Amino acid sequence: MRGEDTAEAPLTTPKHLSWLVDSGTIVPTACGKAIPVWELQHVDDAAILSDWASHFRRHYCSDEDLEALTQGTGKTKAEFLREMKLPSLEKPGPSVRSGDFGEILIADYLRYVLGHWSPAHIRYDGRFNPNDPTKGADIIGFSHDPDVGHLPADELYLFEAKSGMTLSKKNRLQDAVDDSGKDKLREAVSLNAFKQRLRKDGDETGQKIVQRFQDETARPFARRNGAAAIMDDDVFAATDLTKVDASLHPNAANLSLMVIKGPSLMALVHALYERAADEA
Repeated sequence: MRGEDTAEAPLTTPKHLSWLVDSGTIVPTACGKAIPVWELQHVDDAAILSDWASHFRRHYCSDEDLEALTQGTGKTKAEFLREMKLPSLEKPGPSVRSGDFGEILIADYLRYVLGHWSPAHIRYDGRFNPNDPTKGADIIGFSHDPDVGHLPADELYLFEAKSGMTLSKKNRLQDAVDDSGKDKLREAVSLNAFKQRLRKDGDETGQKIVQRFQDETARPFARRNGAAAIMDDDVFAATDLTKVDASLHPNAANLSLMVIKGPSLMALVHALYERAADEA
């Protein structure tokens, strides 16, 4: 069992989240929503980067599983991770890397900043093809205490994240908004997948939390949606966020938008993946 990802595990905020800072800038959208702009102020701190790489790697493969899966392959842990678990440096690997990076960063934000339980590793460690992005809702967070019972204020948070690491004509936040509108259709499938995996992992508390949100008619709850874009500074500068329109989103009244920007993000992404393999 992955102790750090169970519903009962105590939270210790990863050190890299000290680099995630609310800039205080708010961009108004075409539909009257506000986009808070956060900054990823990463620096060349070997200790923090090493911790982050380990945290990152465990989304794809726990330390215990890595030890067992490497046995008999004739490969080192680094070789096994690069060839069998982590998206590669060859296409389409880099785009999968940047997408996963953004999703995992938003999952960290959801869990450690907003306080929603989010067993994000389930989305990545079951991949058979490391370069094939996982389908379904990007990030799901749960706010529910099984010991208290079902409360209408219990919250299911579905977050869609899009990464923009290189210049293009796409507005990545608009893409996130548009895909977020589809999350209700993918919700039941994603919740069922979570529950099956948590049962396999023996996380009984996690199972109870997930199943609390599987029958909204019998057990009403609050549903929130989020759409985020993780952008390199150059992409952010070239993107007109004021044109973002969320007016057609099916849960527009409960949709939160955000942008995370930072310098040289693709270089950071590749550096994290290399550390994740080399330091295993």
